[in-house]
Amino acid sequence: MQPEPKVNILLVDDYPENLLALEAILSGLGENLVRATSGQEALRCLLNLDFAVILLDVQMPGMNGFETADLIRSRARTRQTPIIFLTAFNTDDEFVFKGYALGAVDYLHKPIDPVILTSKVSVFVDLFRKTEMLRQQTEEVRRQAAQLSEINNELRRSEERFRLLSVCSPVGIFVTDNAGYCTYTNPRCQTICGFSLENSLNEAWLKFVHPEDRNRVSADWLTYIGDGHEYSDEFRLQVTEGSTRWVHVRSTPMFSDQNEPLGHVGTIEDITERKQMEAARNQIIREQVARREAEASSRMKDEFLAVLSHELRTPLNAMLGWSRLLRTRKFDEQTTARALETIERNANTQAQLIEDILDVSKIIRGKLRLNYAPVKLISVLEAAIDSVRPQAEAKSIQLETALDASIEQIWGDSVRLQQIAWNLLSNAIKFTPDEGRVEVKLSLVHNQPSAKENKEENSNPNDRKPTKTIKYAQIQVIDTGIGISPDFLPNVFDRFRQADSTTTRAHNGLGLGLAIVRHLVELHGGHVLAESAGEGKGATFTVELPLQMEKQTLSSVQKEPSPAIAPTCNLKKVTILVVDDEADTREFITFALRQYGAIITQATSVRDALATLNMSKPDLLVSDIGMPDEDGYMLIRQIRQFEQDTGTYLPAIALTAYSRDEDHQKALSEGFDAHFAKPVEVTELVQAIAQLLKD
Repeated sequence: MQPEPKVNILLVDDYPENLLALEAILSGLGENLVRATSGQEALRCLLNLDFAVILLDVQMPGMNGFETADLIRSRARTRQTPIIFLTAFNTDDEFVFKGYALGAVDYLHKPIDPVILTSKVSVFVDLFRKTEMLRQQTEEVRRQAAQLSEINNELRRSEERFRLLSVCSPVGIFVTDNAGYCTYTNPRCQTICGFSLENSLNEAWLKFVHPEDRNRVSADWLTYIGDGHEYSDEFRLQVTEGSTRWVHVRSTPMFSDQNEPLGHVGTIEDITERKQMEAARNQIIREQVARREAEASSRMKDEFLAVLSHELRTPLNAMLGWSRLLRTRKFDEQTTARALETIERNANTQAQLIEDILDVSKIIRGKLRLNYAPVKLISVLEAAIDSVRPQAEAKSIQLETALDASIEQIWGDSVRLQQIAWNLLSNAIKFTPDEGRVEVKLSLVHNQPSAKENKEENSNPNDRKPTKTIKYAQIQVIDTGIGISPDFLPNVFDRFRQADSTTTRAHNGLGLGLAIVRHLVELHGGHVLAESAGEGKGATFTVELPLQMEKQTLSSVQKEPSPAIAPTCNLKKVTILVVDDEADTREFITFALRQYGAIITQATSVRDALATLNMSKPDLLVSDIGMPDEDGYMLIRQIRQFEQDTGTYLPAIALTAYSRDEDHQKALSEGFDAHFAKPVEVTELVQAIAQLLKD
């Protein structure tokens, strides 16, 4: 057996040492490595030789790799030749995508891993060999088909001679009559299709066609018999051994010397290997697409984490800076007040960021619930406007309002409605330059339900009702700010999406506010729309909320009880055990509760707390959850177990940074009477303590 001829591999790089390195890596393949030191020399090599793959450097003097690839793709002979770009400089996604746009199959960065390069090149060498073999086989089939066509007249004179010739043919051959019924198949055809001569006669061959292709093949074959044109089709066969085989069938009419139809003669070719190669190639393409999508998703996540880190650290910097100055220096009363105001403002900013993240987490998990009650929108809007007025005044932004006081009440959550208004107003003020204008409108609009809603409601054509008009309260926030580009406008309400997420952006934020707005509006049965004429031309956000919801919707709403607000409480002589491993948090809670007259005992761990409880019994327990060795859940379990034996009961409050709904439910199920998330409002904690002691 003669050895297989070597396959040509073209190496293109203007640095000889790089070419030597590539030759050293690929020499083990035993193929013909052709060198070129420029794009022009590479094109000259492609005039005379066919290559399995081209390794093409991007950075070259004169004609760079992209220009060379473009010229290679412009020639029919080299249009399908695989190109792998090599570069040590251009690693940006823009250059990678440009390489793929020019038809590259891969884009490798120097220094190149020899194992990866050898593996990739060997795949294309093997693919080139198989493609060349298939091409040769195809040419052979075509040559033999041409020979069959040339002896067609002789075959008509002597059917026996034709059969003798076809028996030895490496191509499957079949003959049918004028009606398309099979009259003869040669041994090669029977081998490919997995049937005998008897099984192939008349229409019996159709039962060997794969069930999923059978109806189509039968219809196409009957069409061919009727119109008399040449037939060519690819389909699957279910061969006798139970495996599936792909075949390519060609057929053409036969005529006598007097141009009388004699039937049809055709060939059948096994193309299973080619189909498998095509499937493998398609799989590679799908994997490349999936990889690019995964990389884009990973890049978006990295950008969000970078922004999150920046947004959390920025207020922390001001808080730590002023707190250190207050500890190390003495300031006058005005400076001290300004420092405390700055610390409080930045703490509130950081708390708002955390609340936004928690809200989005609830939205993703479908855990966000509303406390429904009758709400007067004008009061909600006025409260939101008052809360952002200092921000507007700091930038000399003119706040204009046009609020229709006659708007009826809506059924909704006043806190979440104010959050919607506050987010939209804060967003408008943030992106509006100094001395700009922000306008807030509240009006009544009448909208008809969509065609889809009408169809669902009036599904019975015999029971059609007239289309009703729904009254909406429309809130519009209009600004003269930086506007929204047309490209970003469709994504303005997406989570973690920002028009500018670079480190040079002019505005801070996590890109969560508008996503929260959209979800809250939809929970209220409304919809929100963003409009902008383009960058620098301002933006308009429109919220439409139905004035009343359907009874069925109201009955299905999951309501959460609103906590009662207790009056200012006095904890004089109340003994409380505070358990927390964090000294700062423990000292703060202790100091705060002592201001209300409480007597505080501290413990730094579960073991210390149990030791204290063995010595004396406090009136109430305030415990952290996350602690080393043993957590707050272990503490409350031991306390409740002990109480079962003694018949006593110690009210307990969980005070922790774990703030999810699941954490709240777990704390209550484990034995705590209340659960508060850090940072906690001291007044709310005191009210809860007073209520528990009262009960």
